[in-house]
Amino acid sequence: MTRAAPQFLFDFGSPNAYLSHEAIPAIEQRIGVKFAYVPVLLGGIFKATNNKSPAETLAGIKNKREFHAVETERFLKRFHVQPYVWNPDFPINTLNLMRAAVAAQREGVFEKYVEAAFHHMWREPKKMDDPDIAMKALAASGLDAQKLFARAQEPEIKAILIKNTEDAVARGAFGSPTFFVGKEMFFGKEQLREVEEMVMGK
Repeated sequence: MTRAAPQFLFDFGSPNAYLSHEAIPAIEQRIGVKFAYVPVLLGGIFKATNNKSPAETLAGIKNKREFHAVETERFLKRFHVQPYVWNPDFPINTLNLMRAAVAAQREGVFEKYVEAAFHHMWREPKKMDDPDIAMKALAASGLDAQKLFARAQEPEIKAILIKNTEDAVARGAFGSPTFFVGKEMFFGKEQLREVEEMVMGK
């Protein structure tokens, strides 16, 4: 029996999407299938669902931010991943980065691009909504950043990102990271354990 590929709806602006990305390779080894990465625009999802980032929703609520930190520590230990380095320029406008991700799919360099973009957001953080800084960082990672950012402005590329984002909302998404196994939706990095179990048929 062929197992269905779980989908990972992601935006580089989410540190929890980064942690999920770091945890996914080991899960893929265990379940025997690759995750299908789907670029979406988190800002567009937030706008469509009247949602806000955890940085805003946790602000000023006693104990909630502290529990979020505990939950993240548990995740790091469970999935044996390194913590992210906080990006001092957060929040980053990821529109061009996400469009370039779609362009990278068309250019056949998607996996390399995803790895590089997450790295420059959350391992060696940079102001990735500055086109010059972003292109220099991605070029240093061996990508033709100029070509990808040029393609990112093509109407077809823009339309694909819009459709991905609208489809995500239509299916029930309200943030990132969101995962789908068939029609079943899971939200948040902590749900990766349930994603794995569902793929395995447990």
